Amino acid sequence: MKMTTQKMKERLETELSGNGRTFGYDREKDTLKVTESGHSITLSIPQIIANWEENGDVAVDKISYYVREGLLASQQKIDIRASLPNVYPVIRATSFPRETKDGKVLLREEHTAETAIFYVVDVGASYRFIEEESLQNTDVTLDDIRIAAFANLRTRPTTSKKDSVSGNDYYFVRTNDGYDASRILNESFLEEMRAQIEGEMVLAVPHQDVLIIADIRNNTGYDVLAHMTMQFFADGLAPITSLPLVYNDGKLEPIFIMAKNRPKE
Repeated sequence: MKMTTQKMKERLETELSGNGRTFGYDREKDTLKVTESGHSITLSIPQIIANWEENGDVAVDKISYYVREGLLASQQKIDIRASLPNVYPVIRATSFPRETKDGKVLLREEHTAETAIFYVVDVGASYRFIEEESLQNTDVTLDDIRIAAFANLRTRPTTSKKDSVSGNDYYFVRTNDGYDASRILNESFLEEMRAQIEGEMVLAVPHQDVLIIADIRNNTGYDVLAHMTMQFFADGLAPITSLPLVYNDGKLEPIFIMAKNRPKE
């Protein structure tokens, strides 16, 4: 049975009803806004349908769970000093909103031309983005947040699965802990991977729940990575960027890959 926008909208509203939640559908953008206690999360219905077509009902169950936990987390007050053991960096697209719906500026730093770093407090099943005002009237600085967040990230297990196509190797980090893409910030892990990669090291963070590390040894490898990244980007619940990033001397640079061709320098 074909899933339509109207059917998915009604299903999401049924799954997420209760707790005084309200729903707002934007027909032009094809999005569903879920609001509870003044906090809201906006869902892209076409993206959820694409994910449902790929993964079935588990896709709807997963997004419903994230919405419920996200709304719960957004209502909790943050004691930033006490929360330092649970702060983490998360990678998002540079187009990701810099402030909340009620105008509170999020703690953010530059990363690459395609990606930015935001900071969150892990609350178990979800996380809450840290707002700049959380640091006001405290002795906690952005440096404190950054140091703690990167240290906490390094303590998380980082495992990968390898696949090989046409002489090129691809490693997938998919632990589903909400910080897979963020592991692109784990410099020691990247250096370990660089030491075992024979060709050019290219990374991709198409959405928050995957980090792809490619060992590119021929032109076909770029083409495979481009298609792979685009597919992940289209299916992800929190898309970041479809552009891969070349890793050289500890630096990341976005590249545009033409089909069947290596990008020209």
